[in-house]
Amino acid sequence: MSPPTGAQIIARALRDLGVTVLFGIVGIPVVEIAEEAINLGIRFIGFRNEQAASYAASAYGYLTGRPGVCLVVGGPGVLHAMAGESMSLTRGLFQIGNSNANAFPLLLLAGSSESHLTSRGAFQELDAISLLNPHTSLALRPSSLTSIPSTIQTAYRSAWYGRPGTGFIDLPADIIQGVVEPDEEEDIQATFRVPDAPKGGAEEGRLFKITQLLKSAKAPLIVIGKGSAYAQAENEIRALVFKTHIPFLPTPMGKGVIADSHPLNAASARSTALKEADVVLVLGARLNWILHFGDAPKWNPAAKFIQVDISAGEIGRNAGDAELGVVGDIGVVVSQLLRQLGDWQYNTSVSPYTQHLQAAKTKNEASAARKASVDTNPMTYARVFDIIRKTLDTLSPPDDGGIVYISEGANTMDISRSIFPVSHPRLRLDAGTYATMGVGLGYAIAAHAAYNGAAAEGSAGPATKKKKIVCLEGDSAFGFSAMEVETMARYGMDILIFVINNGGVYHGDSDDADEWLRLQAKTHAGLKGGLRSTSLGWEVGYEKLAEACGGTGFLVRDATELERATREGFLSGAVCVVNVVIEAGSAKKLEFGWQASTKKAKGKKGAKL
Repeated sequence: MSPPTGAQIIARALRDLGVTVLFGIVGIPVVEIAEEAINLGIRFIGFRNEQAASYAASAYGYLTGRPGVCLVVGGPGVLHAMAGESMSLTRGLFQIGNSNANAFPLLLLAGSSESHLTSRGAFQELDAISLLNPHTSLALRPSSLTSIPSTIQTAYRSAWYGRPGTGFIDLPADIIQGVVEPDEEEDIQATFRVPDAPKGGAEEGRLFKITQLLKSAKAPLIVIGKGSAYAQAENEIRALVFKTHIPFLPTPMGKGVIADSHPLNAASARSTALKEADVVLVLGARLNWILHFGDAPKWNPAAKFIQVDISAGEIGRNAGDAELGVVGDIGVVVSQLLRQLGDWQYNTSVSPYTQHLQAAKTKNEASAARKASVDTNPMTYARVFDIIRKTLDTLSPPDDGGIVYISEGANTMDISRSIFPVSHPRLRLDAGTYATMGVGLGYAIAAHAAYNGAAAEGSAGPATKKKKIVCLEGDSAFGFSAMEVETMARYGMDILIFVINNGGVYHGDSDDADEWLRLQAKTHAGLKGGLRSTSLGWEVGYEKLAEACGGTGFLVRDATELERATREGFLSGAVCVVNVVIEAGSAKKLEFGWQASTKKAKGKKGAKL
């Protein structure tokens, strides 16, 4: 047997780490790594853009609990794949930042020019180590062919242990294409599957202090973040809520850790819960913009926050109290709290707080139902989502855990998050902490691979059958990665995509085709009063993209068409795009609900969200 090449050693190291799926785009010389990986039984999913590939790899890490792996070429490929790393660099740097901001584990492998050509202007030359060091958990380059396995294993562990993030490996062409000398073959370091990270808990004194504070609370609240879903701590958290009767509030990606249908879910009374809660147990969520930093006027100014997080850097941040925070595994800490709390229960029957929550829930749910019943043409967001939800619920009830929802786009994501119920964790993905547009289709591919692939490493709810991946895409957000529809078609992924088409970013600027054409003509002529910066094309035929790739497409304008398309698309065995034309909303104010007001008004009441 001939001595192995660098590409073969890399592929073997990935296999020995337990990697079963590789996301990316190949070129010379990294194509050799992909081919060797395929030869070893690792599935390679080739994308149309490195951004989508790295988004998929990071989401795969979140869904499976082990780092997703992405393979790209050097230079521009690295910049594109960095699509989540740092907004301060370039649009292409967003993915490592997306991975780090969301605490998703990602291992990024990238080719580079030959080592001996460094600083000479080699093909696609980039000092990726220097560029990425500040933005990754660890950035390394193997010093030799024999050191490849240990280098990859170290970066993999760094991306996973502690607060998850990105590990980066720079692979020069001479490393990938090099051949081990016969007398050095025995020096190739072995690679072993990295065991689960040790799980820490809280010291007894701090546990006692926390439990006493919870017991004394008049208005306790548990906030469940996506860190709880990632930690797979659903059993412990469900036991905590069921036993103590403390109301809970899930963040958008924390939904399903406890079923949305649970009577203690305060999501539809969110504003009331924030304003009245006096002791808040925060499990795997950060006090950032999503939770208004824990600040008044959104929150009760007297609220005490108990943070449980895997990252020490989050404890005491913003409104958090470092003396109450716990650095540790959420499942372990919650189990400790259960033991400390004993038989204690929060008395909801005599609590004005829970009465206020129930009144707010009743009012807000009635308001949502009224909005959903408004039957206009073009349809509204609320009407569209209500029809889709009701149809999907008949095809796959939420308790079955048979649907994974992916949502992106400002209005699409913001409105839909409260409409589609989930009963199990890790069944909802959105733009997340970084609010990154363009993640949707990559995330959908990752979910399909995690739950329906040959390896199917993901776990969420009943595992009796495959899961349907459903994307809810704003038309602007869809445009960031629309060509990944072809990727889905190529790999036989029967993903159902709804494009909510209002002809613009946030909203369109025309209510009919003639008006839009007049605005376009003014823009072409260089006149004032033409298309605005938020404008997109008028009723673009997005459904045709699926048809061009061998899938199914529907253009719908009314409730009857939408219900039929939803049902047929769900049952379709191929990728399906449902292009839903809705009201343009041209007269509406341009704003994003999450940022409508977090400022503390002087001499005024808090502005309305």
